[in-house]
Amino acid sequence: MLSTFLRAPARRAVFTASFPKALVRRQAAFRRFSTAPPSEPKKSNTALYAALGAATVAGLGYWFYASDAGREAVTAAKSGVQSGKAALNFTPTKEDYQKVYNKVVELVEDAGDYDDGSYGPVLVRLAWHSSGTYDKETKTGGSNYATMRFEPESTHGANAGLNVARDLMEKVKQEFPWISYGDLWTLGGVCAIQEMSGPKIPWRPGRIDGFAANATPDGRLPDATQGADHLRNIFYRMGFNDQEIVALSGAHALGRCHPDRSGFDGPWTFSPTTLTNDYYKLLFDEKWVWKKWNGPKQLEDKKTRSLMMLPTDYVLITDKSYKKFARAYADNQDLFFKDFSAAVSRLFELGVPESQWVTSEPWEMKTKEEQEAEKK
Repeated sequence: MLSTFLRAPARRAVFTASFPKALVRRQAAFRRFSTAPPSEPKKSNTALYAALGAATVAGLGYWFYASDAGREAVTAAKSGVQSGKAALNFTPTKEDYQKVYNKVVELVEDAGDYDDGSYGPVLVRLAWHSSGTYDKETKTGGSNYATMRFEPESTHGANAGLNVARDLMEKVKQEFPWISYGDLWTLGGVCAIQEMSGPKIPWRPGRIDGFAANATPDGRLPDATQGADHLRNIFYRMGFNDQEIVALSGAHALGRCHPDRSGFDGPWTFSPTTLTNDYYKLLFDEKWVWKKWNGPKQLEDKKTRSLMMLPTDYVLITDKSYKKFARAYADNQDLFFKDFSAAVSRLFELGVPESQWVTSEPWEMKTKEEQEAEKK
């Protein structure tokens, strides 16, 4: 996936800053960042977006967003947006989030010559990396605060190249200023997966924007040069088991690695913008040999020399526990989709307190194809 949610350990990159704004939530009266729900729920809030943008400007003033200090100040000043929402009696509905989803679809499809013609894989990677920092023991990290906006997290080697995705999502944020970055990034990941022929990913809003002080230390995301035990250490820390490790690894059906980002090079499959179980099939069906080059250790398929696997991919067929799940997914795409959907949905919710969720049950967002079918 995604060039890659795994990383070469020595990589470092500096990214352009994207500026945060706030999210309002309507649940849990004790949460001081929430506004009271409207007395009469609104069916659509499209007409309010322009007014909210004006409230945002009035509340936050003008910022160049070129430093963490600026981003912190914007986050601290988010009461201006909250006040604007309260004054407008605004509570986002599922329909409003569907409009955000649809905007992401437009941007994904307008990728031009970027990679394989789609921004989808890099959006999945952004959602993955912003969520996969969670530590169940300390209850830090995860998708709640969108801390990749800040250094040093934005410069961690595992996040190299994600400025592309963050800048892309900034265009959506400008049109829908009421959505938090955590909700925007994870919804973007959901959209990308579903629009690239993947399964429905249950999702719900409720994340809030945090501060630089909430940023996580380096080393919480997988290191592609490592082995089976390393994967367990990383994923067990988040609360996942072996089956879920293998299911989440299936995201590598998407995208490719870049030498100027992770250090690795090439796609995992022949269809890097379509989610299938080919990643697992290829692991078993192809003969993999070590690539002879000046980059980090990676494998390539002996037949075409055009595909790659990382050391942490290859352990899925050499580790006894991982292998049984990888084989099951290679043999049954429906099973893979079911388990992948459940694992990704849980991944995207890591670090978010239950009290913050807008709805007790996650939603299923409609794909572009489903919406077009309804119009016929």
